[in-house]
Amino acid sequence: MRAIIFDLDGTLLNTLEDLADATNWALRKNGMPERALEEVRMFVGNGVRKLIERAVPDGEENPLFEQTFEDFKRYYVVHCHDKTCLYDGVGEMLHALKERGFQLAIVSNKLQAGVDELYERYFKDTVAVAVGERPEIQRKPAPDMVELALQALGVTKEEAVYVGDSDVDLQTARNSGLPCISVLWGFRDKEFLQAHGATTLIASPSDLVNLLTC
Repeated sequence: MRAIIFDLDGTLLNTLEDLADATNWALRKNGMPERALEEVRMFVGNGVRKLIERAVPDGEENPLFEQTFEDFKRYYVVHCHDKTCLYDGVGEMLHALKERGFQLAIVSNKLQAGVDELYERYFKDTVAVAVGERPEIQRKPAPDMVELALQALGVTKEEAVYVGDSDVDLQTARNSGLPCISVLWGFRDKEFLQAHGATTLIASPSDLVNLLTC
């Protein structure tokens, strides 16, 4: 095993409160009911457009959907660091894995501009590649982002493992032909993950280091 492909939101970064705040700001601005934090938790995973589609009554059929989505993006760009932070132990985990010779990449359904900003703030010293949503590539759970990351790292799928926190990540790993390690500190709980096919679960970032270097 030479490479580790990480999901971002719910795996490396706790972004939930900033996503919820941006969602509710956009909903309020357009006269729509707000969503509880736990609702937003279940809405995330397929990109921000899908998040807003799930949050807006009647989704894309709502005549104010596009305006709400634009309002969300405008607010989130400014406020995406208000409450977002690395999960405890993640920084140490990334440094330990890099020191042991692993090549690290991030694949995220967050827009590429947002991924780039977070990469510069949190990951530029440890992670080699960060792939976000862009027009020319299919978002997860399609394998395209993972394949792009593997190509950039110069490794094959037989040399890599995928780490994520959701059902979307499990599907992405399957579609990419990678084994999946599911984390229990993210946006989905153990029962949900096991119901969606998770077989390898870890409770803390240090567990990943131990699992891959034992």
